[in-house]
Amino acid sequence: MSDNWQIGKEKKKGLEKKVENAILVGVVRDGQTTAEVEEYLAELEFLANTAGAQAIQTFIQKMNHPDSRTYIGSGKLEEIKTYMEDREIDLVIFDDDLTGKQTNIIEEELKVKIVDRSSLILDIFASRAQTAQAQTQVELAQLQYLLPRLRGLWTHLERQRGGIGMRGPGEMEIETDRRIIRDKIAKLKERLEKIDKQNQTQRKNRGDLVRVSLVGYTNVGKSTLMNMLSKSEVFAENKLFATLDTTVRKVVLDTVPFLLSDTVGFIRKLPHHLIESFKSTLDEVRESDILLHVVDISHPQHEDQINTVNSTLKSLEVINKPTLLIFNKIDLYRTNEFDDLLTEEERSQIESGLKENLEHNFDAESILISAVTKENIEGLRAKLKQMIEKEYAIRYPYITKKW
Repeated sequence: MSDNWQIGKEKKKGLEKKVENAILVGVVRDGQTTAEVEEYLAELEFLANTAGAQAIQTFIQKMNHPDSRTYIGSGKLEEIKTYMEDREIDLVIFDDDLTGKQTNIIEEELKVKIVDRSSLILDIFASRAQTAQAQTQVELAQLQYLLPRLRGLWTHLERQRGGIGMRGPGEMEIETDRRIIRDKIAKLKERLEKIDKQNQTQRKNRGDLVRVSLVGYTNVGKSTLMNMLSKSEVFAENKLFATLDTTVRKVVLDTVPFLLSDTVGFIRKLPHHLIESFKSTLDEVRESDILLHVVDISHPQHEDQINTVNSTLKSLEVINKPTLLIFNKIDLYRTNEFDDLLTEEERSQIESGLKENLEHNFDAESILISAVTKENIEGLRAKLKQMIEKEYAIRYPYITKKW
């Protein structure tokens, strides 16, 4: 029996270069609007593009409760099947998680690969994982996701080979059973514990410097901001989850030193197993003294993204740390929102009102910047220095620090 478990050995360079044609499927439930689901599907398309797929068509179904067998109902499934006739479609991506039974039934009907949101995100993480820690974390999350879906997955794994959603443990032999998977999960957890102990030792050796962490939704410009503040080269790309491994740099503002870390971005419906697996990576956030919550102010759903990040921070029990909301990409916001007829004074008033409203809604100080054009970066540095000095004063109330 082969043991084809290790992520990153043969496929660490990512997905095959062939672009796969995909259909996206979303469901409008009670309490949701069609516009909201369309926004979710736009994000799903971005995820698909990041994974190496091209969205050809989108289908939306309105249902109070997803169908237990086909998720979207037999009528909508037949509509998708009809659309696929005489078209080269490689996979269908659902914006919610499917059970193994649903995946099996839908795939038998459509005769193509079926991928749900969690498996798509896991696939992207697998292609992005570079270090032993990240690869172990992703593999653990994949196996935990796979375990309850074994029965529904075996039939389609016989037919499909490679591509989106099939990375790593998705290509195991049919006779692999739950016992083997559980044993592998236990080994991965042991490996992560060893790596975590090493990371804890490294953090202890950093001395008494104030720690600052960049957090935020994925693809809001955290790595670009990290590069600018630390004057280092951290990988930054206009794709989701460009950063998986936490990067830490020592930075000095004037004469004030601190440690700055860049962390994995958050996203809606982030698979629970991923959050659990990446908790050791997110320890950097837990041990931080100050959080810089970076927001893409040009995104139409930026408030929802803030709420998503805050919800994740709350689950990590770090929501009450001193936080600065950094509204990035103000240059794109102006391009998207401002009419050419507006005067400079009117534009300034709109921006001030926007800033005040967001500060009031999220109860945090904020600043408007552009990491690309470097607008208001000096203001950010001054505000950050002030927060760090305040933290040092709390930590060492009777000692005058002279750096």
